[in-house]
Amino acid sequence: MRIEARLMRVGLALLLNLVIASIPYGAYAQPAGPLWRIGVLTPERSGATENIVEGLRELNYIEGLNIIVEERRAASVDEMPKLAAELVSLKPDVIVAVTGRAALALKAATKTVPIVMATSGDAVGQGLVTSLARPGGNVTGMTVISPELAAKRLQILREAAPHARRIGVVGCPEKGFVSERQWAEVQRAAPDLGLRLAPIFIQKPEELPQAFDGAMQKKVDAILVLDCSRALPFPKPVTDLVSKARIPALYPFPRYVEAGGLMSYGPNTADQYRRAGRFVDKILRGAKPAEIPVEQPTKFELIINLKVAKALGIAIPQAMVMRSDRVIE
Repeated sequence: MRIEARLMRVGLALLLNLVIASIPYGAYAQPAGPLWRIGVLTPERSGATENIVEGLRELNYIEGLNIIVEERRAASVDEMPKLAAELVSLKPDVIVAVTGRAALALKAATKTVPIVMATSGDAVGQGLVTSLARPGGNVTGMTVISPELAAKRLQILREAAPHARRIGVVGCPEKGFVSERQWAEVQRAAPDLGLRLAPIFIQKPEELPQAFDGAMQKKVDAILVLDCSRALPFPKPVTDLVSKARIPALYPFPRYVEAGGLMSYGPNTADQYRRAGRFVDKILRGAKPAEIPVEQPTKFELIINLKVAKALGIAIPQAMVMRSDRVIE
């Protein structure tokens, strides 16, 4: 009986060692810690949440291990308030707003849950923060300052299409929002560049085809697309219309070029989404959003799709191609 008992103990010990050996190292080597709940409010745009999670992973925040990511995707701006309220009800530790509109919806839904702007057009102008240096309240993150970029984009379009004189401007000016200030900036810049503007203003996506047809009847030579996530939630409808018209166009973000657009000039949004993780990390470590300065992009990228240029029969000046940050061929 003693021998049998001893053999049984040895067998159990061997079995226990085999079980322990089969467990991945990280599963028992990882020290116990809090499980943070991170909310993400985004338009129905591929890649944003994935980039945010990638940025968090670089800081050792791993889904299922020490963070839970709760995502809500809005098909339109009108859905933002409802989805913002849903996220707040989950009692997250931090919520990441992919756009300025998302941040506005979240700020209206909570004054206590920390909000990180992955992007925003003009955080101060939109009333999201008091100042860039000291945001105040529960919102911090990144802002692009889109109004100032609008004039630069018009200048680049003029260089890419030197024979263009009448520019169709696609946008959705709305009082108090960044789109209104973009349009004002473009209007100020146009006379010095020898350009006339034809507004293509819409309030919702379904208005785009008719507004675009009206602009084409005015014989526009090129198109400038302003930053307007409310009326242009997806890039392909506008890039398809421009391609059909076979005229040059400049877009605000890389996703338009990836959807078949000719050129874009603006910040690398994927990088901004990843950088949002740094703000989340600071907040989880105890920093208050009110005291974390809002950052602006330090680099803007000119992206040119030469494949599209060739298909449209558009010759991009070689000097522009040489200084571009990325060329798609």
